[in-house]
Amino acid sequence: MTAIRVALVDDQALFRAGVRMLIESQDDLVFAGEAGDGAAARELAARSRPDVVLMDVRMPRVDGIQATRDILADAAAGGYQPPRIIMLTTFDLDENAARAIRIGASGFVLKDADAEFLLAAIRTVHQGNSVIAAAATRELFAHVDRGVERRPAPPSWGELTQREREIFRLAARGLSNGEIAAAEFLSEATVKTHISRVLAKLGLRDRVQLVVFAYEHLLPTED
Repeated sequence: MTAIRVALVDDQALFRAGVRMLIESQDDLVFAGEAGDGAAARELAARSRPDVVLMDVRMPRVDGIQATRDILADAAAGGYQPPRIIMLTTFDLDENAARAIRIGASGFVLKDADAEFLLAAIRTVHQGNSVIAAAATRELFAHVDRGVERRPAPPSWGELTQREREIFRLAARGLSNGEIAAAEFLSEATVKTHISRVLAKLGLRDRVQLVVFAYEHLLPTED
């Protein structure tokens, strides 16, 4: 199995040293470099091509939100696989973390999380999943950015079947595959297939982005 390459971006040297030691203690992880601000993070990501980036939200010069935007844009322009980005924050309901998720981050982790949780988060996003539950994402977006103008649903929304829209609605509420399966009298494998089709049709990466999509377009999530 190929080791997961992890880069770290944070303006606190002691914090970086501790996280680096943690990552280097794991057989399946490789430390791919570190940076102290968003500008250096962009250069690091382009140079070392990490699989996962741990990104501090608040930093001098260029913050984590702009750095996330730049790194993902560089990958799209360069035609290479973008890294999964985990935002590091000190607040449970962080408006800046919400903005980072909206532009493509895979979730967020509190900076005082225990070591095992952080390691699990790295492995989780590398597998293509998010590191916060969809229900928590929904709460986050309900809490912040209340004045953001909502947009009409794009044409791709019309491509979803009635069944897919129902699955979308339940997933946007934060229900797990098992809970959706029970509600819809389906197997979990069938639900997983539906979720994959919904994400593909809407051009979304994961269930967290599905929640963001529902929030931004004011799509119904309740009966």
